[in-house]
Amino acid sequence: MKRSGRRWSSVWDCFEQEGNFVRCVKCDATLKYCGGATSSMINHMSRYHPTLTPPDGDEKPVICGVQSIDDESAANSDITQVSVVSPGVNMTSSQPERDYYGERKRLKRSSVWDIFIKVDDEVHCTVCDTKLKYKSSTTSMMYHIKNKHPDSVPNDGVSVATHAEVTELISRMIEKDLLPVSVVTGDGFRELLAYTVHNYKMPSAGDITRLIEGHFHEKVEELVGQLGRVERVALTADVWTALPFHVYITVSCSFITEEWQGRSAVLQTHKLPPGSHHTADKVTERLLEVVQNWGLAGKVTACVHNNTDDALSAHACTRVTWDYANCFATTLQLAVNDGLSEDLVHIVVAAGKLVKHFSHNLVAGEALAQKQVQMCLPQHKLVRSNKARWDTICDMFERLLEQRWAIKAVLSDRMITNRQEARALEIGDDCWQIIENFTPVLATLKWATTVISAETEVSISNIYPITFSLTQTHLVPKENDVEQVSEFKLKVQKSLRTYMEVDSNDLASKPALIASILDPRHKHLSFLTPAGRLAAKVKLHELVSKQDVITSTVSTKDEQQETPVTPDISRVPLPSQMRSDTKNTMMLLLGDNYSSSYATDSEAQVDYYLRDIAPSLDINPLDWWRVNGPRFPKLATLARHYLCIPGVSLPSLLSEAGQTFATMRTRLSPDQIDMMIFVNRNL
Repeated sequence: MKRSGRRWSSVWDCFEQEGNFVRCVKCDATLKYCGGATSSMINHMSRYHPTLTPPDGDEKPVICGVQSIDDESAANSDITQVSVVSPGVNMTSSQPERDYYGERKRLKRSSVWDIFIKVDDEVHCTVCDTKLKYKSSTTSMMYHIKNKHPDSVPNDGVSVATHAEVTELISRMIEKDLLPVSVVTGDGFRELLAYTVHNYKMPSAGDITRLIEGHFHEKVEELVGQLGRVERVALTADVWTALPFHVYITVSCSFITEEWQGRSAVLQTHKLPPGSHHTADKVTERLLEVVQNWGLAGKVTACVHNNTDDALSAHACTRVTWDYANCFATTLQLAVNDGLSEDLVHIVVAAGKLVKHFSHNLVAGEALAQKQVQMCLPQHKLVRSNKARWDTICDMFERLLEQRWAIKAVLSDRMITNRQEARALEIGDDCWQIIENFTPVLATLKWATTVISAETEVSISNIYPITFSLTQTHLVPKENDVEQVSEFKLKVQKSLRTYMEVDSNDLASKPALIASILDPRHKHLSFLTPAGRLAAKVKLHELVSKQDVITSTVSTKDEQQETPVTPDISRVPLPSQMRSDTKNTMMLLLGDNYSSSYATDSEAQVDYYLRDIAPSLDINPLDWWRVNGPRFPKLATLARHYLCIPGVSLPSLLSEAGQTFATMRTRLSPDQIDMMIFVNRNL
């Protein structure tokens, strides 16, 4: 059976087809090939092999029909085999070329032909004998099979399930990357999907929103179930701004499971009324609302907040039952800002100006890269500090010190930097000395922030050990410190002591210090004075006693089954054995429960715990409690209550989210923002 002819481009003299790609026989370059278009191949030949460019544009080929080699395969194939002959070329002499190129076969044959057969200009369904018009496209056949014979959908077609999977992946992408839902309406995104997914019907923004809402409700139900099984949680309240002038508060919770695994989840995001975001009453009102909505009444141990006015603890204590703790990252930010003198700020500005010059001046940037190679320096780009993050000052100074001599070489080269620019950009030797002396101090403070901000480990218990280490060791001026650095250390030290209330008589009641004594790594509290350690021990006894009062209404069965904590308790004879004739005289005098009663006593548990050997600093305290919890059941309960408190709120998410929402999500309602952040953080 003969098929109608199709134009054959002479560009195939230089290319070979390999599946959905074509390979240039001259340079082995691989190009995408789809739909029979040869434009990319012609452009490649014009650009890289101009002397060999096929004369397709000047000569009009003659199209000749060719008899199919296999009649049966020709009947089922969508591709017609043709030969192209240029004008003036003898037909007989071109026959070998026609055989070579004309017999290329389509590598992938649509499986709809397993159900349809082609008869002239029509296709007939072999299942229901339906007749359809055929114009080289299998789309109508695919739709017919899906609608009339869904059980016979070909494997190579894109099924409805596949479309649903793609739509689900789009919604997941929007959730994970915090993208605007309107991304699905973009022309470029639609082109990408149309090219990669055959016959894909792009969902509307409303369809994607409904999918995300479904994920939101699933996560809510899952989280409600988890929170219903825990005794205590800790809240974090992070107030952030999405320009212009939209202020939000995001409330999250942290808890420790029965298996001693730390968990955290975002609960809700609220938009605060204009001008009221800094007041304690509005924030407290939102917190109480969240606690009520999630059924957490009576379960909250403490709330960590980034309120720089510190108004929460002053006003809200009468309305809530939990303690408040400041976000340590925010506190450290305030302390560093207090320590930056005019001289240091001037140096930071000058360093930022220098980095900006090399970032925006292409010639200077290339010259710096060449100098790095010549001086065998690391080929790193300079880092510019960010006003909102003091730790980037440390990054900028470290990179400048690393590239100091390469920078000086570029600035002194008059072929690259003129005298006026060099004079404005150069940093004096005295400033370099300050930078060199100042950078290690900033690095130490940055390490402290990194440790406290770790999301995978307990962080609240590290706050006071790190605070005392900074104020008593790292921020103490040294003899070789320059004046500006010594002044900075003293100011930061003073601010930290003030913000963290290290000299307060009520220090033992702070949630962070209670967490430190419940952390087996820090339970010795060696950073405190003897009086401070005694006060913390008394507070721990008080908390354990309150725990006994709370559980006194419960059956005493569990208390009787508590595991003894002394090494020899397990050897106490069973009651049946003690009734034997060989009963020990001391047991007759002191009573059968003399040792076991002391072992389960609250005071005894605290004493045994504090006398136990402290583990190394590299262990996870939750792992330690998972193993040793049965030895100290009452203390283990308190450890779950306090070690779940995070050291910081959520600056890593919300400081970025505030800026991102400002530019990409200005049309989102507060409810949509709440939903997007909830799903993103609880994935």
